[in-house]
Amino acid sequence: MTAEDELPDAAPAQRMTVRGAVFLGVGGMVGAGIFALLGQAGEVAGAAVWISFLLSGLIATALGYVLVKLGVRYPSSGGPVAYLIQAFGNGRTVGIIGWLGYFATIVVVTSMVALSFGDYAAKAIGQDGSEAWVKIFAAAIVVLTAVLNASGARLVDRSQTAIVVGLIAVFLVFIVATLPNLDPHLLDPSGYPSVRQIVGSVAITFFSFLGFAVITFTAGQLKKPARELPLAMYLALGITALLYVSISLSVFGTLTVPEVIHYGPTAIAEAARPTLGDAGYAAMSIAALLATSSSVLATLYAAPGFTGALAEVGQFPPVFGPSSRLGRHGGLAITAALAIVLSLFFTLGVVVSIGSAISLGIFLLVAVAALKLRGEIHAHVTLILAAIAACGVALAVFIVDTLWGDARAFWTTVGMIAAAVVLDAAWKRKSNTGVHETAPQVS
Repeated sequence: MTAEDELPDAAPAQRMTVRGAVFLGVGGMVGAGIFALLGQAGEVAGAAVWISFLLSGLIATALGYVLVKLGVRYPSSGGPVAYLIQAFGNGRTVGIIGWLGYFATIVVVTSMVALSFGDYAAKAIGQDGSEAWVKIFAAAIVVLTAVLNASGARLVDRSQTAIVVGLIAVFLVFIVATLPNLDPHLLDPSGYPSVRQIVGSVAITFFSFLGFAVITFTAGQLKKPARELPLAMYLALGITALLYVSISLSVFGTLTVPEVIHYGPTAIAEAARPTLGDAGYAAMSIAALLATSSSVLATLYAAPGFTGALAEVGQFPPVFGPSSRLGRHGGLAITAALAIVLSLFFTLGVVVSIGSAISLGIFLLVAVAALKLRGEIHAHVTLILAAIAACGVALAVFIVDTLWGDARAFWTTVGMIAAAVVLDAAWKRKSNTGVHETAPQVS
């Protein structure tokens, strides 16, 4: 299906506005990283984390251009899956990437962010350190956001708008209060690590931008995707990048690098204390709850479109699709259940760089698909090549750094890729599904 100026009318509950798409993207990005990753990024990039966020934002913007061009030409609720099928056919490449992307960028991300929500929620009721309460709240937010997603795009639109408006308001108060009181010595470039280390940290900070891809899943629900999808993508990326750079400057200009690393997920709240006192700490804790809940909502929003598109073309079992015996929300229900189960076993620090690296690899392949389809999507080759180069450099640095500095992360990444290959082969053998070289129509 190609994009016309305006798509046919859809049921009101299934229609998404530009505002909703923007806030869906902002919510998906902000909750996924800024609270949880500052300490980890600081271990690698020191006080230069703001540069790392800026570089990650530029990579995300280049990829956003590619995804917008593909989304306008092939509007689909299946997002990147639809674009890979158009470029490479409905074969093993799409199957392997489908399993890998599903687990690494949807299930794992949902479970990790849900755990972050649970951690803040447990602290809010005075149960700091209670693993049981963290797990209970993590499961609760997954169930609640799954129900909201099952209720339709319009409710997701309104819910996400309310959450993100509140989140941005709190962040603006924090930024306005802290930026004028920064300690310039803490941000002195003479104390920054090497360029290689800063670039290497992109494999961590890019994780904070992963939510931008969810915007492409709205293409099939926007009234005029050719006009509205680019606007939503660039607004969401611009707002998020500005927030990330400002917040990282505020935090690392208030706390020392060792302090940021020590405080970890609560570093932003601690950075609010000097100027805003305990009220500032409480406000940033509320912001953390808003950010993580909006990220879970946005990530689960992508799940049914992603799994449904793969089930429709035979790459995933039918139970993941709209005709599932579990009902039309089968893919959403399975994803929510898996995320809850994984939240019992996963910790954020173990898989952040792995998920980010796998996502970079997938986006690199999507950019290659755009290069192959450049005549159909009317995209500038220079910008596509820039996206490929940016992803390639960041991924190469990650591979080198992890191979020598964190072999466990490197081999876990290899293991996940191997598992995706095995899952794809097992499903095709069980279902006796052939490998189709032609690209079916998607919608």
